[in-house]
Amino acid sequence: MGFAHNNVLHDNHFRKDWQSRVRTWFDQPGRKLRRRQARKTKAAALGVRPLTLLRPAVRAQTVRYNRKVREGRGFTLGELKEAGIGKKEARGVGIVVDHRRRNLSEEGKAINVERLKAYKARLIVFPRNLKKPKKGDSTGEELSAPTTRSNLPLPDPYAHEAPRQISEEEREFQAYRTLRQERGRARNEGQRKVREAKKAEEEASKKK
Repeated sequence: MGFAHNNVLHDNHFRKDWQSRVRTWFDQPGRKLRRRQARKTKAAALGVRPLTLLRPAVRAQTVRYNRKVREGRGFTLGELKEAGIGKKEARGVGIVVDHRRRNLSEEGKAINVERLKAYKARLIVFPRNLKKPKKGDSTGEELSAPTTRSNLPLPDPYAHEAPRQISEEEREFQAYRTLRQERGRARNEGQRKVREAKKAEEEASKKK
């Protein structure tokens, strides 16, 4: 392709020493090994404590992902209160607290309260001094109970039903048509109310 008009030819400066600006990642295998060794060291230092902190079960955001249950940031103060755990006590026994989170449904709150109660039932708090245990410390047979370092699993988000026969009423039900009718009814709700109000005014004026 030729150049139009009598313009100056560009002098391209391809002398930027790009070799000194390239980011390499040759230490990736070594870093992977160091991270694994650090996790082992941390797990050994934790003793019998769980490897991870207890977090609430929450629904993922937006309509696209809200069928998925994941771990949230922390338990609300209301959930802790119903489970009978103080917020300062919770931080000391591996429960994460989030004072900004709000409970928007009774079902979600009930799930997390049960999660806290199950954790509390399994919890063994070893006293610093066996001869002088403090309030909340485990005593007696609880100290010799078997321990596990795995945390509580997330609840199953689906209520599984046993297979059954489809009824005649379900077979005849037209889901698409019903949805369209409901959408149309909701869309025209305002106009319908205006028409009804106008009709009521006309009837009231006729009676006069």
